[in-house]
Amino acid sequence: MRDPRDPRDHRESEPLSAWHRLAGTAVLLDGFHALKHALRFHAEVPVAVTTDRAAALALADELAPDVRETLDALLVEVPEATYRALVARPHPTAVAALAVRPSREANLRALARTPRTAPVVVLDQPRNLGNAGAVIRLAAGFGATGVVTTGTLDPWHPTVVRGGAGLHFATAVERLTVDELPSGPVFALDPEGEDIRGVKIPDDAVLAFGSERSGLSGELRGRTDQLVSLPMKPQVSSYNLATSVGMALFHWSASSGPQAPQVS
Repeated sequence: MRDPRDPRDHRESEPLSAWHRLAGTAVLLDGFHALKHALRFHAEVPVAVTTDRAAALALADELAPDVRETLDALLVEVPEATYRALVARPHPTAVAALAVRPSREANLRALARTPRTAPVVVLDQPRNLGNAGAVIRLAAGFGATGVVTTGTLDPWHPTVVRGGAGLHFATAVERLTVDELPSGPVFALDPEGEDIRGVKIPDDAVLAFGSERSGLSGELRGRTDQLVSLPMKPQVSSYNLATSVGMALFHWSASSGPQAPQVS
């Protein structure tokens, strides 16, 4: 039995107390890559745990030397059973952390800032959490101003954050109503729209994508300035949502946007 005065007990118990105190409101960063990206984009991360500090820091040496020092100071090693009790789906890297979620007010300011130099992506009533995470990762990679969801899906759900690899902190991510969408011309993706290859997407555009199953809602369609479509071979029914967003953002970046930043 470990001596209760052993300082290792205190190193473990303090972050676990913080974890349980924050778990109801903080953002779960599930895995090394989510934590790496959150730190790169200045997330406030009060607690981070791992079952193997040496392995996590070796990953940092290889993949993220820019945040290695921060990780060294932050990561606390805990027993595997403790780690598994903190996360619903243990990550292969055996790293988890909690971050402070940006305030709605801060996200709204970022989305409303003008002039915009990159579009806002709107997911209209999305249903698939993994798809939403993949879109946020794409949007961060292209330097989009932000990603907005309408409907019931929480874009900060742990599964979405996991799919986004922590890149929620690289762009503004918020759930809004259609009436609350930021200003700017709305270009909505629709099979009946004009071929996007002949359309110039401006930097201040709002790029709207319908749900995986139902397409655009009537409310958002009524707000749309122009319907555009992606090239698609006949008899192919649709693209994956993240693929559609990636194609549209690539078209914007190739025609009028800046070079997409490197994200590893």
